[in-house]
Amino acid sequence: MGDLEGKIAIVTGGGLGIGSAGAKELASQGASVTIMDIDQDAAESTVSEIRDKGGTAFSVIGDASLSLDCERTVSECVSQFRGLDILFNNVGIQPISSYSNVENTTEEMWDRVLAVNLKSRFLMAKYSIPAMRTRGGGVIISTASVQGQQSAYLVPAYAATKGADLSLTRQMALDYAEDNIRVLSVCPGGVDTPLWRDSVISSGTHIEDAIIESGKTHPIGRLGAPEDIAKVVAFLASDKASFMTGTFVNVDGGIMAKGSWA
Repeated sequence: MGDLEGKIAIVTGGGLGIGSAGAKELASQGASVTIMDIDQDAAESTVSEIRDKGGTAFSVIGDASLSLDCERTVSECVSQFRGLDILFNNVGIQPISSYSNVENTTEEMWDRVLAVNLKSRFLMAKYSIPAMRTRGGGVIISTASVQGQQSAYLVPAYAATKGADLSLTRQMALDYAEDNIRVLSVCPGGVDTPLWRDSVISSGTHIEDAIIESGKTHPIGRLGAPEDIAKVVAFLASDKASFMTGTFVNVDGGIMAKGSWA
């Protein structure tokens, strides 16, 4: 029996990368998982992988930056599984065209990155918390980033959302501790995801070379895998982390320990 047997989870951005790995790990630990993603093929692929291994999952296609889609996702999860215990607020974007300074970042790009990376956290929590309360509590976990603690160059919108993510984590942890709802974040370092590979391809660098070079920037000597983050998320969602709330965990191969890396 897994640590999450009988639990019910929602994973936003669960079709690819860290979200997909997180959904599969939660399911492997016994949770019934609702995968929300804007990409129907990716979401259904993750659902199929979970079901092929004997897990329980279904998908909801929607945009986590839209209130109606978030409300619908929670409603469909509760209808399907009769409750909600875990929200993995994972969805995030870092478009290639967002790599710029503030002067050259368009208002439209700024708004879109904040809507997906930050507003989604607010909306999904807003609709999930009442469902968790009826179950006697729950856990909200966000995918933040080491860039919420220390910025790299030319990522103002992305860095702003990740810093705000950590602040919102602390705020909600205080506001909902009496409801037995824990709120936490994970801060990945470099992780080999489709999002990361897109940025590499746009730079003209070969993927294999980038994996080696990026690995060298991490004291542990390698780039992270989505499964590295997923295992920590599953731990935080479990009763083994019952005394943890209002904080974050760096899952970064030691990159924050070495100080400045920008």
